[in-house]
Amino acid sequence: MTDLLSTVRRWIALDPDPRTRSELEDLLQAADGGDHTAAAALEGLFAGRLAFGTAGLRAELGPGPLRMNRLVVRQTAAGLLRYATEKLTEAHAKVDNPHDVEGSAARRIVIGFDARHQSDEFAYETAEIFHAAGWEVHLFDRPGPTPLLARQVLVKDAEVGVMVTASHNPPRDNGYKVYLGGELSRFLEPDGLGVGAQIVSPVDREIAETIAQVVTEDFADSRTDVQARAEVLRPAGVHTIGQADRDSYQREALQLLDAQNYPHRDITIVYTAMHGVGGEMVTELLSAAGFSTVIPVAEQFAPDPDFPTADFPNPEEAGALDLALKAAVEHSADLVLANDPDADRLSAAVYDEQAASWRQLSGDEIGALLGRHILDRGPLRQGWQSTGTGESTAPAIGNSVVSSRLLGKLSAARGVEHAETLTGFKWLARVPNIIFGYEEAIGFDVDPVHVRDKDGVSAAMIFAELIADLKTKGITAVQALDDIAAEAGVYLTGQVTIRVQDLSQLGQITAALRENPPAEIAGSAVTETLDLSRQPLPGQEFTEAKVTDALIYLTDAGDRVIVRPSGTEPKVKCYLETTAEPAGDAAADVSAARAQAAERLDTVREAMNSILAKGPQ
Repeated sequence: MTDLLSTVRRWIALDPDPRTRSELEDLLQAADGGDHTAAAALEGLFAGRLAFGTAGLRAELGPGPLRMNRLVVRQTAAGLLRYATEKLTEAHAKVDNPHDVEGSAARRIVIGFDARHQSDEFAYETAEIFHAAGWEVHLFDRPGPTPLLARQVLVKDAEVGVMVTASHNPPRDNGYKVYLGGELSRFLEPDGLGVGAQIVSPVDREIAETIAQVVTEDFADSRTDVQARAEVLRPAGVHTIGQADRDSYQREALQLLDAQNYPHRDITIVYTAMHGVGGEMVTELLSAAGFSTVIPVAEQFAPDPDFPTADFPNPEEAGALDLALKAAVEHSADLVLANDPDADRLSAAVYDEQAASWRQLSGDEIGALLGRHILDRGPLRQGWQSTGTGESTAPAIGNSVVSSRLLGKLSAARGVEHAETLTGFKWLARVPNIIFGYEEAIGFDVDPVHVRDKDGVSAAMIFAELIADLKTKGITAVQALDDIAAEAGVYLTGQVTIRVQDLSQLGQITAALRENPPAEIAGSAVTETLDLSRQPLPGQEFTEAKVTDALIYLTDAGDRVIVRPSGTEPKVKCYLETTAEPAGDAAADVSAARAQAAERLDTVREAMNSILAKGPQ
């Protein structure tokens, strides 16, 4: 206990935030007086340190090294600064004339933040750290979407990009995403595929090690103003990422439209920002694109970090779109669009005439519709550029391995290259010459050349273009999905989710499956097992960066089951997919195949629930 209290006192001495400092002081005083509850609370807060990974940081706000707070962010920013500086120095040492490289451009960082509690403060702390070190700092002038920040890494050829956001997590969470670009990224990944994308291993581990060095050296001890800083302010002398940059994003996005072949705009759209930061940019983009009837959900339009109408502000959660669907009925809308709080993801709902009700589309269904639209159109941009240094310049479509296999089948039918990657847009961004990528968790990138991450803003516009075109042809989105099934087969997806209290249980569940793998699933023999902790996806190279805790089972019936721990939440996800081949192109044939696949999906779901419920033995 003495060591713990000493650690807490040292942390308090370094903490620049009077709120978290006061909270710790109260717990410390109580624990020092024998309060076991306070002591247990301190033990929980100081039981370790937030792990910095490829997703950066993400955790609940609060004091201590296991929560998101100003001191954790300052230490993280200082470690990131040291890592970037050391690698750039190493890069310069490898060229014939280092002076020319150093003088070619200022070291540059771009920093964005959403509207969550303390997002601006964490961004300002990062800006101050880099600005004090002589870096050229570009900082959001107000809360904004993640895709705007991702674009700035490329636009400004920045070495580092930081976005402060917890995406769709609960209100009390926040996070810290890191992108690399410019000279730094090109040095670390000479093929150029990582420029502007989020980090991958081993860079995350190396940054984490550098952050640990900074923490050990007590970097904050040298700052005599630490305890005097009741608030953190925007540093003077930094550049602003403001209206001109938002306008530039809009101009680039509008170039994605094909007004000659897809001129129709006569649809009514209901849009919800889910209390996040996408509202203004999305509605203005849709208006500029010609969609004149866009009805925002007023209760959810303005940014609000407390998310008063959505306890869990994820458009995929049950009930999250209730207000939007109510507005859709009131206004006889054609389409509902929804972003998550940082607007990097997109959800959609359409009216299902057969069911006589509104239906929220799954990420795989949106991915199939967008994918076919882009295959029909070709690259969305006239001046499409190939990416990377490989010999092939053929455009490619991509999706993550946990997404449906349908888009791969459709791409093969159209003679277009298709790539399947590990989970995360950090991998999709690295697919050479990719023109469209998606993940089943409603992440879509319709312009990977200019935004190397999922982008719910431009995807909203292109999906609206798609729905308007279908309406003019007298085709509903549901009918369009049947058309895709007639061409490429029926692929139905679902999930089984196991929530855990202790994060250590995540690895135990997959370890138990490795120890006792299923020989059959729902009465069908397992014909192939892939363990992505030990082997690569088919056709790919196995590297340290691609080691991931995931198991893939393929069955004789054509089913696919993938089990993996979530990267951001305390749960194990089990992704299910069943298939059926329609007997013909007629609607009745597709309907019969869907019914067959749906019945099989229920059976597989029941089987996996039973297998996973056994847990670690």
